Amino acid sequence: MEMKPGYKQTEVGIIPEDWEVKPLSSLSTEIGDGIHSTPNYVKSSEFHFVNGNNLVTDRISITDNTMCVSEAEYKKLRKNLSDRTLLLSINGTIGNLAFYKGEQVVLGKSAAYISVAKDVSRRFISYCLKNRPTALYFDNELTGTTIRNLSLQSLRNTPIPLPPTLPEQRAIATALSDADAWIESLEQLIAKKRQIKQGAMQELLTGKRRLPGFKGAWELVKAGSIGRFQGGSGFPIKFQGATSGEFPLYKVSDMNNSGNETFMENANNYISESLRKQIGATAFPAKCIVFAKVGAAVFLERKKILTKPSCLDNNMAAFIMDASRCDCRFLHYVLLSTKLGSLVSTTALPSLSGSVLASIELRLPPLCEQSAIAVVLSDMDTEITALESKLTKARQIKQGMMQELLTGRIRLI
Repeated sequence: MEMKPGYKQTEVGIIPEDWEVKPLSSLSTEIGDGIHSTPNYVKSSEFHFVNGNNLVTDRISITDNTMCVSEAEYKKLRKNLSDRTLLLSINGTIGNLAFYKGEQVVLGKSAAYISVAKDVSRRFISYCLKNRPTALYFDNELTGTTIRNLSLQSLRNTPIPLPPTLPEQRAIATALSDADAWIESLEQLIAKKRQIKQGAMQELLTGKRRLPGFKGAWELVKAGSIGRFQGGSGFPIKFQGATSGEFPLYKVSDMNNSGNETFMENANNYISESLRKQIGATAFPAKCIVFAKVGAAVFLERKKILTKPSCLDNNMAAFIMDASRCDCRFLHYVLLSTKLGSLVSTTALPSLSGSVLASIELRLPPLCEQSAIAVVLSDMDTEITALESKLTKARQIKQGMMQELLTGRIRLI
């Protein structure tokens, strides 16, 4: 970055000339960690023993699995925590941060506490500790191979770029807090929309709730009576790697590709028609539903839809349905709510057999009702996807704000 007038180069990068770089210890009244022994647990109480893994998104997460201690043990082992305290994970997972808000907890050794001085903004320091330069500093200071560890001395030496006045620190923290609130509101809205969609699936796919204008009994069928399940073919390594061809040849890993969230659009391998014939690969038609049929990937319950004639390797299978009886999107939603992992054969290598899959019982409304249900659920998916894109953008904007505000490239005061 070209240095503008009024800025200087420091160990944390370019910052304004009136900012300072100070070690975290000089901005705190105390930095320590939790107990290095195992406390005496009790079955239940309002006092809990927490470690670094209990520090989640700026708060202490206490679940049903969090161990409890007695009041006497809590009073004996508690640290001097206050509303100026930040908690940071320093063992195993590094850098998870929480604000202490009066919780009655005993800290374990993987949780450090930082008592921020009164003339410094606690929230400003929290953003500095979550910023990328600090993460890089932590990475360089880590010890241990199997379990990573950040020493208290390294934590005390953490360089913090500091604006000269408390109002400027607070202004930066407020701007970033507003961005966090925006992100949190989007996360909550997405979670709510997903719950609504899940409820709609449970009702619409079973006939518990009918869309306006539809009535009459649904048909109970076996999957094998409305289509067939067929596995893919072996794909020799020597033929892999082509980036063009008449047919995409999908492997299980392709289901992770960007753009393949619902419809299979992007493959890592392609083959020609002549090669397809040579290796004996089936060209599955568009609108098949594909999924993993062998190995641990079966339990991930991913089901996708082909958009064009495609080939599959032998770890995948497809459901080829009768289009005169089934709406592809409707059947996709039905299979998404069906746990194929519960149907695996009890062998050393988990696998799904065609006969077991064919015996899956399905309840089918008339084709026109299937299509209407699929449209309703698809519209919900579209809304959720748009919100997820908005959330991604919000996170990117916040990351950019941190880079600009915590280095003084943009001044708020």
